[in-house]
Amino acid sequence: MKTRAAVLRKGGEPWEITELDLDEPYQPLVEAFLAATGKDPDEVIGTLEQVGRDRTVYLAAVNAAMAGCLPEYFPVVLAAFDALMRERAARGGGWQSTSGPAPMIVVNGPIRHDLGFNTAGGAFGPGFRPNATVARAIGLIVRNAFGIRPHVLEQATQGLPGRWSICLAENEEESPWPPFASDAGQPAGTSAVSATLLRTCEFVDNRHTPDPEQVLWDVADTISRTGSLIFRDASAGVVFCPEHAQMLAVGGFSKPDVQAWLMEHCGRTGADLRRAGKNGLRGIARFADPDEAADATFTRILPSPRHVPIVVAGARNAAISMVVRIFGEWSGTATPVEPVPAVLEPPAAEVPS
Repeated sequence: MKTRAAVLRKGGEPWEITELDLDEPYQPLVEAFLAATGKDPDEVIGTLEQVGRDRTVYLAAVNAAMAGCLPEYFPVVLAAFDALMRERAARGGGWQSTSGPAPMIVVNGPIRHDLGFNTAGGAFGPGFRPNATVARAIGLIVRNAFGIRPHVLEQATQGLPGRWSICLAENEEESPWPPFASDAGQPAGTSAVSATLLRTCEFVDNRHTPDPEQVLWDVADTISRTGSLIFRDASAGVVFCPEHAQMLAVGGFSKPDVQAWLMEHCGRTGADLRRAGKNGLRGIARFADPDEAADATFTRILPSPRHVPIVVAGARNAAISMVVRIFGEWSGTATPVEPVPAVLEPPAAEVPS
């Protein structure tokens, strides 16, 4: 029996996605993924107008299978893709940017444990199938389904290591604050996914002080480095380790308090900016200006709490946190995950190599 299946082939251009009639056993694997969602296979779940392509649930299922996901992960893949399509940068030119930004996916709620996501140490690292394959599925959807491939529509100057590998499950159990999805309006206890695009990640290793404000100064210094300041405003999230987050909470800092402190203290003087050739402004972009009149002026760079989202992830075994440079601005939204069916039929075939 012949049936529809979207596959990759090496044809007129590298890794072009096409629809072909193939013999089974390919289709049962895709059908197992489609059985994990109540969505119609032909439902359009994302559009990039600039490349003239729509992406369907069916094509997402094909790419999730190729990424090594299990079928029960598919609702998380769909939620992550929906969360990314809420990001203005992802709908615009973000995937094609010279910065080569990486999606950062944050999973909250019971689904983290139901599916075996890593919620503790090595949050940014490998070793856990759900974290690795959900992120990889997003990368395959963007490259294969949207056609954003290197040296063609993808024009990263250097790009970001691990571009398609950042999927964090928040450590809600050791966080002193409400889950990240709650910042996006989702009720506590909801399985939901948030996402944004990152320019890069920078660690803050501060395990030598019991003073929470000294930790915040270290974070502020990392956020405020001139190399990252190319526009009037910046956007930089913080993925706090549990030890730093708990220290801040014991010191009386709520999550909004931390955001307000960083908004107040992140920035540089005019002299700092002039030395780096970034003290002038044309619209929103920084450029070199020989004028020294504003050398003593301190310029703040984080204009709102949305420009400094806060997540808690990792293990409570060392005081190391991460500043994440956001490409644009987080949308402030999270997508609930569809309930996973209690029983899913196992796929009849492995993913073709």
